[in-house]
Amino acid sequence: MEHKILRMKELIKTLNEAGKAYYQESRELMSNREYDGLYDELAALEAETGVIFANSPTQNVGYEILSALPKEPHERPMLSLNKTKSVEELKEWLGDQKGLLSWKLDGLTIVLTYRDGALYKAVTRGNGEIGEVITGNARTFVNLPLTIAYKGELVLRGEAVIKYADFERINQEIEDVDARYKNPRNLCSGSVRQLNSEITAKRDVNFYAFSLVKAEDVDFKNSREEQFKWLASMGFSVVEYKTATSENIEELVREFSENIVNNEVPSDGLVLLYDDIEYGQALGRTAKFPRDSIAFKWADEVQETTLSYIEWSPSRTGLINPVAVFEPVELEGTTVSRASVHNISILESLKLGEGDRITVYKANMIIPQIAENLTRSGTVRIPSECPVCQGRTEIRQVNDVRSLYCTNPACQAKHVKRFALLVSRDALNIDGLSEATLEKFIGAGFIHEYADIFHLDRHRETIVEMEGFGEKSYENLQAALEKGRNTTLPRVIYGLGIPGIGLANAKMLTREFKGDFEAMRHADKDALVAVDGIGDVLADSFIGYFADGENVRRVDHLLEELVIEKEDWSGGNGALEGKTFVITGSLEHFSNRKELQAKIEELGGRVTGSVTAKTSYLINNDVTSSSSKNKKARELGIGILSEEDFLKMIQA
Repeated sequence: MEHKILRMKELIKTLNEAGKAYYQESRELMSNREYDGLYDELAALEAETGVIFANSPTQNVGYEILSALPKEPHERPMLSLNKTKSVEELKEWLGDQKGLLSWKLDGLTIVLTYRDGALYKAVTRGNGEIGEVITGNARTFVNLPLTIAYKGELVLRGEAVIKYADFERINQEIEDVDARYKNPRNLCSGSVRQLNSEITAKRDVNFYAFSLVKAEDVDFKNSREEQFKWLASMGFSVVEYKTATSENIEELVREFSENIVNNEVPSDGLVLLYDDIEYGQALGRTAKFPRDSIAFKWADEVQETTLSYIEWSPSRTGLINPVAVFEPVELEGTTVSRASVHNISILESLKLGEGDRITVYKANMIIPQIAENLTRSGTVRIPSECPVCQGRTEIRQVNDVRSLYCTNPACQAKHVKRFALLVSRDALNIDGLSEATLEKFIGAGFIHEYADIFHLDRHRETIVEMEGFGEKSYENLQAALEKGRNTTLPRVIYGLGIPGIGLANAKMLTREFKGDFEAMRHADKDALVAVDGIGDVLADSFIGYFADGENVRRVDHLLEELVIEKEDWSGGNGALEGKTFVITGSLEHFSNRKELQAKIEELGGRVTGSVTAKTSYLINNDVTSSSSKNKKARELGIGILSEEDFLKMIQA
């Protein structure tokens, strides 16, 4: 049975990748014949095993939208686990019993009920007594079987989690750095408890079973391990576990601790469970804990060091975070010299001061934290000025937490997006300067204006010591900066972020003014409105930008750092001079629309997004289609060209 389940998972992965490539990316990974063969194999295995996974291409899962999550009491209370940090205590607890040692996963605990071989209900742990019903969302978990071979009532518990790789991917898709999720657990909790299950489906939530509560008329030979094996045969992903005895438990804990760094699933410890079901149940429970299992938390490796100083790191929201910088120490196999202090309340409770002896550790063996301040001098001064803009700061209290904020609305740290646009692909195209990195550099005071981006070499020693950086990363960044110095005038104009001035407008302005930037930025409204695509609003926006003396100063400093390519703005051979094109549909001769657009602009033409009376031609390989753009072109008497027609036009 298990090998059939594994084969089904392989088929689902292969078919889903092929489907995505075909439908979303217009490319083929396999022939239709091959796809159909694999699809039929999967469907046959689903029929044979009785197992159907939520992400199977044979399924069309309908999404559910709720106004609120209904609440429901658990049949059996879900207790917390007693905890220890001592391996000796684990040995003593296990005694001469056989146990199962597994990851303690860091997500959201879910109770699943199956009836007649189908998922019937999914409920969150909640407060242990009452949980929230999230059945519609559970149906979208990527590895959860919707149907199973067992037809009796099955109740099991497990952890809904989001893997580290998916966490990073989802966060990277969120442009606003401040809106990104702090850790996978928070993301998972929010994803599982969505009112719209379509949102849950996009988060790639996984489910790992860790406890079988009820399965009537199945002989598990009084063994929890047999239960795990049976759940795996039903298609469930079971939490990774190892068989433990008092003789090998120490070695097993060591193995798990070594593997936590590479574990793809978030974990905050281990769980030890008696394998003997009857023995465990006979022990009963306390008011708070079951007696058949215990949680293990790694004893934090703690090192003593000296606090050098507190670095104040502003963010785009105005929040200024204190960061402790201390003499480097080795923790969990890595060198650590920084730890976030989070807010003023924590800073004050620790009574930190330069030169204090402090102890540091890694929370969950990953995140550096201050454990204790041994000398508690309390001499750190909270800055009255922002370290980036020197604007006034103020302490704000929300509930019981006091935090420091910059009050200057023009603070550079609040304008990360402005710098991010300048280094973006269509502007200076500088790799290695993500919003997160820019925020770090701005917060550290390395970047105040555009030109500062090209002087990061002044801060080399500090940058190479920053988390996520090193010599190689720094060298790669410097190479990208040097490459970015060589650019074109339209890219620069676009990168300035003048409201309403996109790359196409920047190209038209540059062409109209023959690459003369000085003439362009001193042009009056009449001259600007005369440019094709520039109306009153954009002209006012452009003039207003350069009427600001601070903007002019920043731009002048930036231009001193750049080498602007000399381009021929006469319109090339003039074949398309004065002509406006709209591109739609798929392309055959050009790899993408940007390549075709570049060709048109090279020959003096321009490209817009919608068909209007000013459009000269619509390019669409499906000349006879009844698309809205084709209909509009016909109504206005505008010619519709295929790529072949276009190529003949420019070769004539």
